[in-house]
Amino acid sequence: MPASDAGLPDWPRAYGGPSGGGLLKSRLEDFIVVESLGFEPEGSGEHVFLYLEKSGENTEFVSRVLARFAGVRQRDIGYAGLKDRHAVARQWFSVWLPGKDGPDWAGLEELAQVKVLQVARHARKLKRGVLRGNHFQITLRDWSGDNAIAVGQLELLARQGFPNYFAEQRFGHDGGNIRQALAVFAGKKVKPEQRSIYLSAARGFLFNQVLAARVLDGSWLTGLPGEVFNLQGGHSLFQAGEIDEVLRGRIAAGDIHPTGLLYGAGAKPNVVEQAVLADEPALTDGLERAGLEADRRALRVLPLDLRWRFGEQELMLEFSLPAGAYATALLREVASCAAGADQGE
Repeated sequence: MPASDAGLPDWPRAYGGPSGGGLLKSRLEDFIVVESLGFEPEGSGEHVFLYLEKSGENTEFVSRVLARFAGVRQRDIGYAGLKDRHAVARQWFSVWLPGKDGPDWAGLEELAQVKVLQVARHARKLKRGVLRGNHFQITLRDWSGDNAIAVGQLELLARQGFPNYFAEQRFGHDGGNIRQALAVFAGKKVKPEQRSIYLSAARGFLFNQVLAARVLDGSWLTGLPGEVFNLQGGHSLFQAGEIDEVLRGRIAAGDIHPTGLLYGAGAKPNVVEQAVLADEPALTDGLERAGLEADRRALRVLPLDLRWRFGEQELMLEFSLPAGAYATALLREVASCAAGADQGE
């Protein structure tokens, strides 16, 4: 479906579609996310690192409160990633305070729904994407479905992974960020931070379209001749020739993953990607003119330590995902989730 069409496609699932449904985020504690940076603050430096637990507040709001409280500019605040508003989230922020001790951070708790869990110093600002991953604890309430089928799907997810779709929040309400991207490509002027959001939505849409095609033909799990693979646990890429027994074994073991194109200048699409991208000239031309460089993203995600438990009309899930992967992309393989509250940032 061309990006100019209304709404977003219902991108195909890998394991037969939802086996049940329930309410997502009907309470803040139903969605708990804990950020893992993958490193410890050094203990000294110009940046104060704050580990906060926030409830019912989005990341950008907390960063603005932090800037006012510390008496610094908004650009002096850093964070690794956006966390949901309707959730309990523990994440790190950085505040640039060279040569200053900073305020009594406990006072933050009077200005926003946050708790200060840890304060430390570090030499560098916390930048977007600089994290190992996130750990999730999710409860679906009013669960109704076939538990046996759900267990089978979850077992496959744990063993084979799930399609690494960008989730709907990337695209805005009803895909509005994609339409804004098309407007920017047509000459509309927007703020730099908005432009970045819209360009990311355009790339994410093209990636999801490619992934959808590969879910349908099964190659998201098997690879294609000439596949560019991603090594598990990092960003390293390599291109293979034919898919032989060695590569099939590495895919099955979760050591490598087939990848999809994040479109930009210098893109080298494979046969499937060429067919998909041919339907989206407005997005591909616009992204090239915008100066984005092509990249690649794994087509699947392997959740770590995936656990589940059924309660009385409840399904509880716990798992960890690498940076850039979405918990809702896992959920949609098993459950049809109605919103118990507004899920926007």
